Amino acid sequence: MFLHLGGDVMVCKKDVIAIINAKAKQSPVTKEFLEVASDEDFIKSISSEEKEKSVVITTRNIYLSPISCNTLRKRSDISSLTDNT
Repeated sequence: MFLHLGGDVMVCKKDVIAIINAKAKQSPVTKEFLEVASDEDFIKSISSEEKEKSVVITTRNIYLSPISCNTLRKRSDISSLTDNT
């Protein structure tokens, strides 16, 4: 199954590692992580900087999405990601 992150971007749900609030970018650890990822060209922005609501970390890229964490969580149905049956 796929998860729509906004714009024309969809990712495979099994590739999603984490979905975090964009406000977490203010944390020193998260800020450093995103700076390194930016230097390595892993960050893909789907929205303008002032409209970022979430950061979606996948196995291949990091997406800055205009869609809130709660909406992405509901879309992804997280329980299906952890259900091994």
